[in-house]
Amino acid sequence: MAHSIGSAHSTHGASIPTGQQRVTAILVTGAGGEMGHGLLSALDEQRKTRELCVGEGAGVGPTIIAVDIRELPDEVRQHCDHAYVGDICDHALLERLLAMYEIAEIYHLAALLSTRSEFAPETAHHVNVGGTVNLLHLAAEQARSHGRTVKVFFPSSIAVYGLPDLATKLRAGKVCEEQWCEPHTMYGCNKLAGEHLGRYYDHHYRKLAKDRIDHPIDFRSIRFPGIISAETLPSGGTSDYGPEMIHAAAAGRAYRCFVRPDARIPFMTMPEAIEATLELMAAPKESVKRSVYNVASFAPSADDFARLVRGAFPHAQIEFEPDLGRQAIVDSWPTDCDDTAARRDWGWTPTHTVASAFSDYLLPRISARYPQSTAH
Repeated sequence: MAHSIGSAHSTHGASIPTGQQRVTAILVTGAGGEMGHGLLSALDEQRKTRELCVGEGAGVGPTIIAVDIRELPDEVRQHCDHAYVGDICDHALLERLLAMYEIAEIYHLAALLSTRSEFAPETAHHVNVGGTVNLLHLAAEQARSHGRTVKVFFPSSIAVYGLPDLATKLRAGKVCEEQWCEPHTMYGCNKLAGEHLGRYYDHHYRKLAKDRIDHPIDFRSIRFPGIISAETLPSGGTSDYGPEMIHAAAAGRAYRCFVRPDARIPFMTMPEAIEATLELMAAPKESVKRSVYNVASFAPSADDFARLVRGAFPHAQIEFEPDLGRQAIVDSWPTDCDDTAARRDWGWTPTHTVASAFSDYLLPRISARYPQSTAH
């Protein structure tokens, strides 16, 4: 894991010199991941729209800064003003950011994901929990420094749920935020810890300190279901069997699905996940009644995915060969999530059904990656 601090890259080719007045900024960690790509693009577009509304010469929006363990591709870096290569567990990097910027919002996406976390649980805890504490502390210190609450977005996951067996899962149906929070994976444990840490820093940070300030951060979190992206290749996540089927069929490869045909968890598309994030962050404080919200769009079985893929690619070769370990993880997650609170408090509404997500979003974009594709 790299601990070096990369130089800042600007879309204008220059670095911010230290010693100057700090500029207001939005920080995105884990910017090189699947969600980071979409979020940086959306934040950049949002900023440009605001600038057009107020008119040329009225001043620019907040600086967008990105951090990732690896160099960002050019097509991603173009959406931020400065990009740093570094580790969120590296205190020197965070101190440098604290000195250079007045950070108003943080989108903390950096994490070791579910499958990889099971191979290296201690490393996952170090990155996922230790890194989260570092970012929450940075936010609280920023609030103390400039006297304004810092908004923090933390993407949580359905991995925080842990139903004990398949029969219980089927009986439970849709699960709300307070139910079955007994995760079976290190990633789920880490995400649940992150939720509690965010709530602590928001409501109780330094409770006994005489110079404490109330609510240094405004912590907001979404428990995302499986997220399906047409823009990036699946990275081997526990919920990636749906998009993996489509990519394999479009490329003309056979696919062995690692869960049973009846395996069922909730999903949403990446654009919906980005939209939900921005909607929650834009909601007025008085509307946000809780720290953590469920969202979901559709909850197909693995066989539902397979039928859609075979309908579009008649020659698709899909077999089901469940991996017992990964199947057990999927079986511990709910069949669907109750997102009543998100709909009520800040107007969350899904865009897609599984059929429209497949036909309107996934199929055309993924097929375009493969010139040999024979999609109907």
